[in-house]
Amino acid sequence: MSGFEVVDPATGQVVERVALASAGETDAAVERAGRAFAAWRSVAPGDRARLLRAFAAAIDAHAEELAALEVRNAGHPLGQARWEAGNLRDVLEYYAGAPERAGGRQIPVAGGLDVTFAEPLGVVGVIVPWNFPMPIMGWGLAPALAAGNTVIVKPAELTPLTALRVGELALEAGLPEGVVQVLPGAGPVAGRRLVDHPGVAKIVFTGSTRVGKEIMAACAPGVKRLTLELGGKSSNIVFADADLERAAATAPYAVFDNAGQDCCARSRILVQRPVYDRFLELLEPAVRGLRVGDPGDAGTEMGPLISAAHREKVASYVPDGAPVAFRGSAPEGPGFWFPPTVLATPDFATLPAWNDEVFGPVVTVAPFEDEDDAVRLANDTVYGLSGSIWTRDLGRGLRMARAVEAGNLSVNSHSSVRYWTPFGGFKQSGLGRELGPDALDAFTDVKNVFIATEE
Repeated sequence: MSGFEVVDPATGQVVERVALASAGETDAAVERAGRAFAAWRSVAPGDRARLLRAFAAAIDAHAEELAALEVRNAGHPLGQARWEAGNLRDVLEYYAGAPERAGGRQIPVAGGLDVTFAEPLGVVGVIVPWNFPMPIMGWGLAPALAAGNTVIVKPAELTPLTALRVGELALEAGLPEGVVQVLPGAGPVAGRRLVDHPGVAKIVFTGSTRVGKEIMAACAPGVKRLTLELGGKSSNIVFADADLERAAATAPYAVFDNAGQDCCARSRILVQRPVYDRFLELLEPAVRGLRVGDPGDAGTEMGPLISAAHREKVASYVPDGAPVAFRGSAPEGPGFWFPPTVLATPDFATLPAWNDEVFGPVVTVAPFEDEDDAVRLANDTVYGLSGSIWTRDLGRGLRMARAVEAGNLSVNSHSSVRYWTPFGGFKQSGLGRELGPDALDAFTDVKNVFIATEE
């Protein structure tokens, strides 16, 4: 194993050195998971549900510990990190109800009886990004386990600490050895080996569209099952009849949550032209009032970026002379800080920040004329993950929700992700759906059995 220095983004100081798995060590993990699969799939549904509830209880008991780890490892504000630990707990509890309800179908046929069974796939590799280490890990881990699969979690090199602790808690909660393994490793080494290994039945990947395309191609020769949740370039659409005060007050949280390091970030704000200037007037104090600072402070709303390299990338979208309308504040000194930044110009379509996924606290505000114009601007991207629509006209809200090419939309809200509803994207934002009541379908194969009753 090679080593990797985990750095606190708020201070730039090394927190811990973590060993990274080699390709051979990845093979060994797959073999352990394969051996554990036969017994795990045979665990009675009620017992599997009980173990998942115990796992959730262990997360709950250590929620403060996990939150503190995420503050140091990912620079997440304490309140956000507590929510993330709670989300992991809640997702495990939600899918603990699934094993005893995973029934098949009885289909009327001539000459006999036809029934279906949902069979687990086998070993599932869950490749987790650095932006939301706990929730996104849980979104793949929980339904895969509930369906009877064994799971290897490959956390991002930058943020492995909470995943490692969760792996320990799985064992403490009573899950058998090999059912949940956490394998820190480099993407091109451990991640690629999980993708290529014939003993891995499915890959769940959240990350960049570029890497997602590479994984999709690598899975093709073996027709390996795959779920992809990729990039986004989402719009926050504000009509003239909207509650402008509320829309402006929540807009910073729609794009600057997690310092903009969110594939669902509404990094385009589209405002109907008659209220464009007024909206900017309302948005400015909301942005300037965002509390950016020490992630260990419970009152902090936005922390640092994940690394110095990523800060440099985000800064490239706001060069000298960029059309900055206004900015919030950010601490000076050590750490990877970048202030919330609002760009506004009549030439918005030429801005790289308008077209690219910045993955940082930078938003472009642009005017639109009518519904058709708003749809055109919102859909002018290869991505289609999320978005918001603000209007008092319910009919318009529904029309726009149907017309915008995105997998997750909200009307009069800045948030559209719920663990009990499906999550996934259109176009190059992903493949398949996570979460919601049908998530187990993504971790099982349907077996159809015809039983003849007539000779």
